[in-house]
Amino acid sequence: MPRDGSSSVISYIIRIRQNDNVTFTENTVYCNGSSSNVISSQSCTIPITVLLAAPYNLVWGSSVYAKVTAINSIGISVESNAGNGAVLMTLPDAPTNLINVVSITTATQIGLSWTAGSYGGSSIISYTVLIYSNVTQSY
Repeated sequence: MPRDGSSSVISYIIRIRQNDNVTFTENTVYCNGSSSNVISSQSCTIPITVLLAAPYNLVWGSSVYAKVTAINSIGISVESNAGNGAVLMTLPDAPTNLINVVSITTATQIGLSWTAGSYGGSSIISYTVLIYSNVTQSY
């Protein structure tokens, strides 16, 4: 029993907000509030693929909101306010189909074209083009 006379937490109910911004749903597979690890660490880990799928249907750039309720031998607490500690973000895939645009390429400039990677997460804000030369000179 804790020093303040209260009863120890024996379980949590952890609910994550869905994309409708109203409904909160529990995921006991990845965030089982009855697990001793979750109880002792007061945290859990849910794969992003789970949050992107039903019932959550979050999209890249979404904030992840959760509410937690504590349970002890006396009863169930009120639910916490919705907290936000994460935003779904990822690095983009590399661009594909890099080609020389012959109509633009001259002796002093190179025209390049590419297709954005299929998986971008949030909006692409810039590209970096690196030019490598494998030309050797002999005298």
